[in-house]
Amino acid sequence: MSKYRVQNPATGELVESFESATDAQIEEAIASADAVYREWRERSVHERAQVVRRVAELFEERKEELARLIALEMGKSYAESIDEVEFATSIIDYYAVHGPSLITDYEIPSTIPGKAYIEHRPVGTLLGVMPWNFPYYQVARFAAPNLVLGNTILLKHADICARSALTIQEIMEEAGVPVGGYQNVFASHDQIATMIADPRVQGVSLTGSERAGAIIGEQAGRHLKKCVLELGGIDPMVVLDADDVAAVAKQAWDFRVYNGGQVCNSNKRMIVMDDIYDEFVAELKKLAEGLVPGDQLDLAEGEYAPLSARSAAETVHAQVQRAVAEGAVLEAGGVLSDGPGAYYSPAVLTGVPRDSASYGEEIFGPVATVYKVSSDAEALELANDCALGLGGSVFSTDEARAAAVASRLEVGMAHVNTIAAEAAEMPFGGVRRSGYGREMGPIGIGEFANKRLYFVSA
Repeated sequence: MSKYRVQNPATGELVESFESATDAQIEEAIASADAVYREWRERSVHERAQVVRRVAELFEERKEELARLIALEMGKSYAESIDEVEFATSIIDYYAVHGPSLITDYEIPSTIPGKAYIEHRPVGTLLGVMPWNFPYYQVARFAAPNLVLGNTILLKHADICARSALTIQEIMEEAGVPVGGYQNVFASHDQIATMIADPRVQGVSLTGSERAGAIIGEQAGRHLKKCVLELGGIDPMVVLDADDVAAVAKQAWDFRVYNGGQVCNSNKRMIVMDDIYDEFVAELKKLAEGLVPGDQLDLAEGEYAPLSARSAAETVHAQVQRAVAEGAVLEAGGVLSDGPGAYYSPAVLTGVPRDSASYGEEIFGPVATVYKVSSDAEALELANDCALGLGGSVFSTDEARAAAVASRLEVGMAHVNTIAAEAAEMPFGGVRRSGYGREMGPIGIGEFANKRLYFVSA
């Protein structure tokens, strides 16, 4: 089987396969990206932004086609696929509209006679290594700001997202990005290393696992290349109290099972105060019961979509079974389908022992894991007892009480009374083993900028 393919996770059927890049093709891609960079950076920022604005328009025009592609490739429901295309479009549009003002030169006070300015200049060709869980959104938040800035892009997408990856390049070129300015590459791990090592490539952005991040970070460091890493998360959702426990549990459940639970900043650890814990778990169980597998392209009420691949479903199932063997309780769901389909029924898991291997593991699937605590201090201690630090949230009817806990979360994104504030203007990224750097928002465009001092003597 070709590494790059479209394979319907609902059935295991291989729909389409693609040839991997040769070393000569990788060299040609780097050379082309470097040559185009020298022309692209000379265009005005407003001209580049107009091209990126056209990319957003084409995403909107082709929304239904784009949604169907990823639903088939990685299994998310058609409705959630439409959501993703719309979110990606909003990010691309955000940088087209606001990007130029975010990178405007500005003067800083100088004690030396003369004028001192900070400029935001492009650095060159960048490599993006992107995952399958949000095939358009992940690319949008990396490519859009960097194209506005004047960098060029080599994009190595996940092997199961081959058709959507090619379609993104097609849209970029139709919008007016010069041929070579945005290139999809069906590259191998060795070829990724070759690209990072090449002096014509000036930076690398990866969204993926801790393991992948460690490899890419090491390669980037060896070659003195800037990198941005957005890795995993086991984000805490702390529920201190609630007027309507059922409503908070529904919010928790909906976010946890969104995209099949295959979301970096999903609320993977629900930390609930003891006086509402039983009711909270009971509500989750109600939501988990009676669900059946469905067709992700035509999903009905009470049905769930497949995970990205059979292997992904088997991994989640094995993780849950291991947690149960270590002492956890599977309260509902957690059934791996027979046959080649990638179906795993959304599950509720409680009582994961803190001294178990499962406790520190990210489950990249639809599993609501709930912990009971008896004080705000215990909730905070549990929330921060994690090697990862992507996001986190705290819920309470008393905003000051929630803020006291949320302000001390050791994460890149802390929230009160919402699980995750996600929009084009909101920066996204983590600390600790969740990586470093930020995407989106006003600071996302600065990660691969040369923030150059420009000084004119008086």
